Amino acid sequence: MIDGIFEILITNQILFNQIVPTMNKLKLNLILATVVCLTGWGSIQNKLYASEQPRGMHPEKQLDFVKKQIKNKKEPYLTAFKALIIKADSALFVNQHAVEDFSIPGFYSDKEGHRKTSLALQVDGFSAYSCALAYKLTGQSKYAVKAIYFLNAWGSINKKYSQLDGSLVMSYSGTTMMMAAELLKSNKNWKSKDQEQFAWWTKNVFRHAANSIRYRNNNSGDWSRFASLLADVYLSDQDDFQKNVGMIKDELFKQIAPDGHMVEEVKRQGNGIWYTYFSLAPISASFWVIYNQTGENLYALEQNGTSLKKGLDYLLYHNQHPEDWTWFKNPVTGNENTATGFWPANLLEAMNGIYHSKEFNAFVEPYRPIVYPRHDYAWTYPTLFPLSLTGYK
Repeated sequence: MIDGIFEILITNQILFNQIVPTMNKLKLNLILATVVCLTGWGSIQNKLYASEQPRGMHPEKQLDFVKKQIKNKKEPYLTAFKALIIKADSALFVNQHAVEDFSIPGFYSDKEGHRKTSLALQVDGFSAYSCALAYKLTGQSKYAVKAIYFLNAWGSINKKYSQLDGSLVMSYSGTTMMMAAELLKSNKNWKSKDQEQFAWWTKNVFRHAANSIRYRNNNSGDWSRFASLLADVYLSDQDDFQKNVGMIKDELFKQIAPDGHMVEEVKRQGNGIWYTYFSLAPISASFWVIYNQTGENLYALEQNGTSLKKGLDYLLYHNQHPEDWTWFKNPVTGNENTATGFWPANLLEAMNGIYHSKEFNAFVEPYRPIVYPRHDYAWTYPTLFPLSLTGYK
C-alpha cells in the first residue's frame, strides 16, 4: 500500500515541476514528505489495529501470564488449566453440528425446541473455544486443527438465522466462535480461503444477527453489542467498533439504577436475579474488549453513584439473600449445581481481577476453578484467564 502511495506522489511531483517551474522545490518536497508520512502512519495504524494490538478477550500479556503460572505450577491456575484440557480433549471427539438455517423459536413459546436447537452452536462454539485456548497454552496443533474444523463448518454451512430467538441465541452462544477465530487468526493450519469464508460468515450472518437487535435496552442488546464488538475486532472494523462503544456508553446509566438494580431485568418475575447476571455478564465483557483494543477503562465509569460495580454488588447480595429481593418472592438463584454452570460465580470471578473485592473473592474461592460450559459465553474460564488493568504486573 505504501509503495503505491510513493508512486502516486512521485508522478504528482513530476507534474508539479512541469506546471509550476517557479515553485520552490524545497517547499514542495517538504509538503510531499509530510503527506507520505501522514498517509503511511494512517496505514500503519490500521495494521496495528488489525493484527498487533491486544486481541479481543485474550491479549498476549494475559496468555503469557497464564503460561508462566502453569509452568511454575501455581494454583489455582494449574488446576484450572487441567480443567480446560479435559474439556479440550473431549472436544477432539465431537462432530460439528452446523446448520444452514440457525432457526431458534422463542423461548417462552417453545422452551424445549429453543433449548434443543440452540445446542448446535453452543456445543460447537464451546468446543472450538476450548481447543483454541488449549492450543495457545500448549502449542499442540491437534487443538488448533480441531478448533478450525468447527470454524470452517459454521463458516461454510450456516447461511442465515431465523425465528424469534435466532439472532439472540447466535449473539450469546456464538461469541465463542469469534474468540476462537481471533486466537487462531494467524495459525498456519487455517487456510486463507477458509478464513475468507469465515470472515464472510462473521459479517453477513453472525454480526448481521447481532446488529439487528443491538438497539435493545435490555440483556438482548447487551449480548448483541458484545457479539458485534468481537466481530468488529476480527474484521478490523474500527467504525462499527466505535459505534458499539458509543451505544454501550449511552445505555449503561439507563440500565443500572443508583441502588444497583438492573431496571429492565428485575421485571422478569422469578428469574430477575438470573437476568441481572445475564445482562451484567456481556456488559462487563464488552468493557474488557474495549479496554484491550483502546485502553479506555469503562470499569471506572460512575454517574451519580451508579456504576457497574454497584450492579455487581447488588447481584451478589441478592443471590446470597434472595429473601431481600423485593421484586418477586422466591427468585431463582445460582449455585454450583446450576445446569448451565455456576452463575454468577463466573462473572464475579472475572470481575475480581478488576475490582479486587473481598466479597467477590470469598464467594468464588471455595469453588475454584470456575468453568462455565453451557448456554451463554462471556466468562467461560475466568479462573484460568484472570483480568488485569495493570498489564499483569
